[in-house]
This record gives sequence, C-alpha cells and structure tokens, in this order.
Amino acid sequence: MKQTSILITILSFFLLTACVTKQANETVVTVTIEPQRYFAEKIAGDKFKINCVVPAGQSPETYDPTPQQMIQIGRSIAYLRIGPIGFEQAWMDKIRENNPKLQVFDTSEGMNLLTDTEDDDHAHEHGTHDHDAHAGEEAHHHHHGGVDPHIWSSIAGVKAVAWNTLNAFIALDPDNTEYFWQNYNKLVDEIDKTNTEIKQLLDPLTDRTFIIYHPALTYFANEFNLTQLCIEMDGKEPSPAQLKRLVETARANNARVVFIQQEFDQKNAELIAKETGCKLTVINPLAYDWTKEMIHIAKALADGQTH
Repeated sequence: MKQTSILITILSFFLLTACVTKQANETVVTVTIEPQRYFAEKIAGDKFKINCVVPAGQSPETYDPTPQQMIQIGRSIAYLRIGPIGFEQAWMDKIRENNPKLQVFDTSEGMNLLTDTEDDDHAHEHGTHDHDAHAGEEAHHHHHGGVDPHIWSSIAGVKAVAWNTLNAFIALDPDNTEYFWQNYNKLVDEIDKTNTEIKQLLDPLTDRTFIIYHPALTYFANEFNLTQLCIEMDGKEPSPAQLKRLVETARANNARVVFIQQEFDQKNAELIAKETGCKLTVINPLAYDWTKEMIHIAKALADGQTH
C-alpha cells in the first residue's frame, strides 16, 4: 500500500513537471487583434503559440490591457503590431519599456495607409462631415496621427499583414523557413479565393453606398469601389444637424444597408435605418475568422440590393 502511494506521488510529480515544461517550452508571439491571430496561426502552424491582447467584443481603439495580459506579453518572444491603432499608440512604448528584449514587428509595413484627408475624399463623401462644426479641431476617428489603421478590411491590407508576418516568423525561427513559406502560400490562396468571391458578389451592384457607425471599412470601400458613409463624426456622436445631412446623403445615394458593430452604440444606426429604409446588418470586422466575415459583409451588401 505504501509502495502504491509512493508510486502515485512520483507519477503525479512527473505529470506536473511535464505540464510545466510544456508551458515553458511554448514559444509565444503576441498580436493585437483577432484577425491578426487568424493570419498568424495559419502561417505559424504548430511552431508558435499566438496570444491576442484585445478580446472579442472590445474595441482596439480604446482597450486597456489587464495585468495578466501584460504578464503574457512579457512571456512572448515577439509582438506583431497591426499599425497606428489606439491600443498600440497608447501602450506600445510601455510594452517596450517593460520588455526590452521583446522583438517588435510592424505588420502594416509597406501598406499604403489612408489618412483622414483621404477618408474625407473617398469614404465620407458628399458632406457627411460637419467641417464647420469642427473648425479648428483636429479630426480623428479614435486613432492618432490622422491615419486609418483598419488595413485588415482589404485584400491588399491582409496580404501586407501576411507577408510581414511570414518574414517575422522566418526572422524568429529561420530553421522552419520552408514550413512557414508553405503555410503562407496556402493563406495567400485563401485570400485570393476570398477576393474572387467578394468581387462576384459586389460587381453587379448598381447602388454602391453603405452606412456604418465607425469607419472600419474604409480600405474595403476604396478597394471595391464602394462609398462608406459614417455615423460617427471625427470620433464623436453626430449632432442632429449632422444626422439630418447623413440621412439626406444616404437617400440621395440609394444606400441600402446600415452596418452595426457590437463595440459601438446602435441607437443612431437604428434611427438612420428607420429614416432611410435601409436594412440593418450586424457585422464584426474584428472577427477571428477573417474569410468568413469578409464574405458575410459582401453578401450583406448584395442582399441589401434586393431589400
């Protein structure tokens, strides 16, 4: 009986040691948002464990990490940035300061980033910004430096993210270069198929204007020749006059769809949908399954045409 007890104790010790060793041997790479985790996991395979900081349902524009998340970042060998987004603007210096050995890679590198001025020209057309009301104020959409960070909403953007992620993994683990390349090529094939399906859904559309609360689809709109009208005005709730003008613009451009995002207030979106007869559709541009979500957005626009 005593020998059995000793044997159980020894087995328990080795099992516990094995679990701790496995955890210690996991090479962690941290990313900011869930779509990044999707791309990173596709390329990394079983070579890295991908840790995502901003949880589902939270906005990466304003999110503050928990102490536990900061500890998890500290256990990472690298951090893959998404670009000029609120979370990284606010926390990246602190993260670097706390983890001087952490390797940081910018996955937006090489991407042609849109500025607020270009947003005004392309994505907020026909007077949807009340420039008089904001005269003298710095325009921004919850992100700093006047740059739109939502590059993952476009094909060109995710290809840039995938390419930079591939190169980061090769730099971190050159012995598995061929493995990463194989996974990267599979991901690019998936992105290309998604692009084809989106084009098939959107090319026939005659009315190409949609409404959204937060300007998360600027790159998507530019890439597929759509017009994005935003309810949020320079990161703020719209005034009654701005709402009235937005409704008039939406009617003039035959907008058919109002997109709702879970991170943002919905009452104005519901009001505009009622006033314009647009179809309300819930989307999540921050969803983990990037491919599924992009097809969902394109299908919503196509279905809106028959609404």
